[in-house]
Amino acid sequence: PDLLPTCNGEITTMSFLQDVVDILLQYVVKSFDRSTKVIDFHYPNELLQEYNWELADQPQTLEEILLNCRTTLKYAIKTGHPRYFNQLSTGLDMVGLAADWLTSAANTNMFTYEIAPVFVLLEYVTLRKMREMVGWPGGCGDGIFSPGGAISNMYAMLIARFKMFPEVKEKGMAAIPRLVAFTSEHSHFSVKKGAAALGIGTDSVILIRCDERGKMIPSDLERRILEAKQKGFVPFLVSATAGTTVYGAFDPLIAIADICKKYKIWMHVDGAWGGGLLMSRKHKWKLNGVERANSVTWNPHKMMGVPLQCSALLVREEGLMQSCNQMHASYLFQQDKHYDLSYDTGDKALQCGRHVDVFKLWLMWRAKGTTGFEAQIDKCLELAEYLYNKIKNREGYEMVFDGKPQHTNVCFWYIPPSLRGVEDSEERTSRLMKVAPVIKARMMEYGTTMVSYQPLGDKANFFRMVISNPAATHQDIDFLIDEIERLGQDL
Repeated sequence: PDLLPTCNGEITTMSFLQDVVDILLQYVVKSFDRSTKVIDFHYPNELLQEYNWELADQPQTLEEILLNCRTTLKYAIKTGHPRYFNQLSTGLDMVGLAADWLTSAANTNMFTYEIAPVFVLLEYVTLRKMREMVGWPGGCGDGIFSPGGAISNMYAMLIARFKMFPEVKEKGMAAIPRLVAFTSEHSHFSVKKGAAALGIGTDSVILIRCDERGKMIPSDLERRILEAKQKGFVPFLVSATAGTTVYGAFDPLIAIADICKKYKIWMHVDGAWGGGLLMSRKHKWKLNGVERANSVTWNPHKMMGVPLQCSALLVREEGLMQSCNQMHASYLFQQDKHYDLSYDTGDKALQCGRHVDVFKLWLMWRAKGTTGFEAQIDKCLELAEYLYNKIKNREGYEMVFDGKPQHTNVCFWYIPPSLRGVEDSEERTSRLMKVAPVIKARMMEYGTTMVSYQPLGDKANFFRMVISNPAATHQDIDFLIDEIERLGQDL
């Protein structure tokens, strides 16, 4: 009760916030200190019992509140740590962090120009720039920042369905034929999740075969489209992936675009992970054909290192999002306002309340320029190639697929000494299945590094190393390999 807006709370408020900022700054400095742990791991029940996390009727003192802040950060995963490789989104950008603090202080909502004037204009400017980079003439089209790539992909399905059958908005799925969508077997689970949420159904998402590198096979796509049409289903969307979650593969967009054009199907590109490569002159060829898409998902919070969350959906046709989603709520979107209503973007969103996600990206872009993002991305790809070259012929390592990685995903097995020279059999596979999880558990208990693993199809658990943290160096890659060997020698 001593803080603002209580009367005369200014001095207390300032010193409290100063203390909080000090705690945050110490954490930021620690995040980049390689001698500190990436994680101070405790099992959930231990952590629950070690502190009192419960909510009470009586207020705590500000001292206790500051202690809560310290404790929370003590057990937080240092996602900015140069040895945190666990997710597609890693790193901690200082300008992005500053922008996030400003956004929280401004505390407004993205639905109208009336209450978010600068933020609404920045979204307009930034989305147009992103569409330009996709290759749509003059950056034409539409778009929105959504709460993550899964929602961006769902928007694409929603809009593609509306474009083909506008009556679905009022009448629902019963009024239209049975729809089917197509995506690769390596695509993100959000395509099926979106189909479930929109009432299309997961059975209506047809998974297309991939080659050994994880890229969609166009001839299989065409075969499955014809098959669906023969059964009387209506193909309405193909979701191609630019940067798959596990292999980091780029689907052949030009061939897919040709097929979509031939059969008049909406082409969506899920570039949540790979979209950032559009910033790099050296690597953007991997998305050749993206300009032919009807919609594109691009998450700056992954490869570009923008703080979470920051995900854009870009749509080539202007006005479609608005007509698909608008409900004309008269208490928000009054038609007799005194300014240009085209800046009231809230009615094209699915959400009503929408967080300001654009400011972090815009401020970072101002601070780095496109060339700064390019340098950061090129460096991460160079590190991935360094890792690949280091382990491809190293004893005790096997690559999951041949050839150098197209993105920063490097997928490999670590084969402990006890399994080397053992010939392929069910028993070897089941023993190999246990290696990565044990090494990962030990990494977390020591707190030295974190890297992801998973099985895929008939392949036993392998490590999926991804690099999107500009703080990582060649030494950190060397450290990771040494650590895997140290923790896995005896398995």
